Amino acid sequence: MHMAAYTDFSPPFAIVEGSYSKENTSAVKDELLEGSNKLKMTDDKPLRDPSVVRYSVNSTALVADTDLDFEITEKGFQHHSEGQSNFEPIFRSGSCAEKGPKQYMEDEHICIDDLVIHVNEIAGSTSPAAFYGVFDGHGGTDAALFVRNNILKFIMEDPCFPMCLEKALKNAFLKADYAFADDSSIDISSGTTALTALMFGRNMIVANAGDCRAVLGKRGKAIELSKDHKPNSASERHRIEKLGGVIYDGYLNGQLSIARALGDWHMKGPKGSAYPLSAEPELQETLLTEDDEFLIMGCDGLWDVMSSQCAVTMARKELMLHNDPERCSRELVREALKRNTCDNLTVIVICFSPDPPTRIEIPPTRICRSISVEGLNLLKSVLESNS
Repeated sequence: MHMAAYTDFSPPFAIVEGSYSKENTSAVKDELLEGSNKLKMTDDKPLRDPSVVRYSVNSTALVADTDLDFEITEKGFQHHSEGQSNFEPIFRSGSCAEKGPKQYMEDEHICIDDLVIHVNEIAGSTSPAAFYGVFDGHGGTDAALFVRNNILKFIMEDPCFPMCLEKALKNAFLKADYAFADDSSIDISSGTTALTALMFGRNMIVANAGDCRAVLGKRGKAIELSKDHKPNSASERHRIEKLGGVIYDGYLNGQLSIARALGDWHMKGPKGSAYPLSAEPELQETLLTEDDEFLIMGCDGLWDVMSSQCAVTMARKELMLHNDPERCSRELVREALKRNTCDNLTVIVICFSPDPPTRIEIPPTRICRSISVEGLNLLKSVLESNS
C-alpha cells in the first residue's frame, strides 16, 4: 500500500523508538523513504512482528507503590508571572514502546529533539524547538502510522504556522483526518488517538484528541496538560448527545471507549460536518520555567494502572539516579507491566535541562504548642494530687 511520509524534512531529526541520536539519521531517512514499501497488512498478520520487544529491563530498583500512589495533581496549569525568566530549555528525550499483553502492537510515536533547523527555514527563529507525539491505534495500525508520518508536515505547511500555533495545530489534526479518509489504499475504518507536544523555546503547546495523556513534572508535582476524552466525562457526554450520539456502558455508540479520534470513518458523517466522534484536539499552552523539569507523554496503557502523580514521582527518582530519559521511560513501562496493564504501552520522557532534577529540601518545621492558664492549673493540681 502507498503511504505518504513527511520526506520533506532532512536530518538532524529522527523518528525513533528509543532516544534521539544523530548517528542514526541516515537510517531513519531511508526508513521514511521506503516506509510505503515496508508497511503492509493482511488479515492474519500484523504490521509488525508481535514478538519484537522494544524495551529492555535493567536492574534499577523500582520505587515502592506506597511511595508513589498519592495524588496532588492540578489540571490545566498555566504560568502567569514568569515572563522575566531567562530560562531557556534544552530538549532531550527517550522513549519506550511495548505491545504488552495484547496480540499486536498498534501504537506509534515520534521524537524530534532538534526541530530548530526546520523552524529557522520558516520562521527565522533561533530558539530551541522540538516535537513529540504518541498515537494509540485501534482497528489496525493504518491510522496511527498515517498520522505519525504526516502530522508534523501538516502543522508546518499550515498558513497559520508559525504566527498562530494553536490554529495551525487544530487545522493539522483535521487535515490529517480528512487526508486519511481520502487515501483509498488504506483501511479508513481504523482509527487512532493523537497526543502531540510542540516546543518553541519556552513555549510548549500540547494538543490532544483521545485518551493519551501529557503530564508535566514541576519540582515533583504532577501537572496534567491534557484531558482524557472518555465518552462518560461530563463535557464529552454533553457534546456527543447534542450531536445525536449515544453512550452504551461507557462506549461511544457502543463501539469506542474514546470520544475523540482520527480515522474511524465508518463512524463519521460527511467531511466538514459535526459528528459525535471528533478529531478536533484540545490545546494547552504552557510557558516553561526553571521549575519545569520534564514531560511524560503516554498512551492509556500507562495511565490505566498509574496515576499522574505516581508517574512523575517515579520518573523524578529515576532521573535523579541516572539522568537518562530513555532509561526512565523503560522503567515506567516496566512498572506498568508489573501492575498488569491490559494494553499496548508507549511512553516518552522529555527533559528540559541537561542536568538531573535537584533534590528538594524540605525545611524542618518547628512545632510550638501552648497551654491555657486553665489547663496549666489543671495539670498542676493533678501533679500535686499524685505527689
